[in-house]
Amino acid sequence: MRIVHYGHACVLVETDSARVLIDPGAFSTNFERERELDAVLITHQHFDHIDAERLPALLAENPNAQLITDPGSAETVAKLELPARTVQPGDELRFGDTEVHVVGGSHAVIHPDIPMIPNVGYLFGDGEFYHPGDSFHQPERPVDVLALPTGAPWLKAAEAVDFLRAVHPRLAVPIHEAVLANPAMHYGLFTNLAPDGTEVRVLPRDESATV
Repeated sequence: MRIVHYGHACVLVETDSARVLIDPGAFSTNFERERELDAVLITHQHFDHIDAERLPALLAENPNAQLITDPGSAETVAKLELPARTVQPGDELRFGDTEVHVVGGSHAVIHPDIPMIPNVGYLFGDGEFYHPGDSFHQPERPVDVLALPTGAPWLKAAEAVDFLRAVHPRLAVPIHEAVLANPAMHYGLFTNLAPDGTEVRVLPRDESATV
């Protein structure tokens, strides 16, 4: 499996049979250059996970890509008049020989006064890769590579460390860092406090990396 991190929450996952882009949002860069995508997956409706201005052009250049959204993003997609499938936790997706399990259900709490919104995570295969969106949902099966949220209004570093320890992946790749002026401080914290056997690896921006 190879991964490209386009900044913030946007990740391209390349398997032997599929190319899947997750959360092309407003804080991410250069994802629109991608071609021959099999799917575009959206975890939730926030603009840093779904860029309504660039998404139509991306899909126009990838006519065979399926657009998969959570329930909360359905209205945004409908306004853009884009064909899409809305998924719920428990659904199973297949792109070529690549299976993706839909997990989670709710966005992490930002503040009690802010209504909760839907959020789904995407777990590839038998746990080869997990993108939780904006949540701390722990899949029932082991995770090999975890996309680890690093900074957000709903997140503090201690919670990210606890999530990392609970999931206990072989490899954690930090994402969701665009709101931080100096994300390296968090990366060092994750490295120092990761569970035994877990490597924390910051992926180079816009470059494919084997994980």
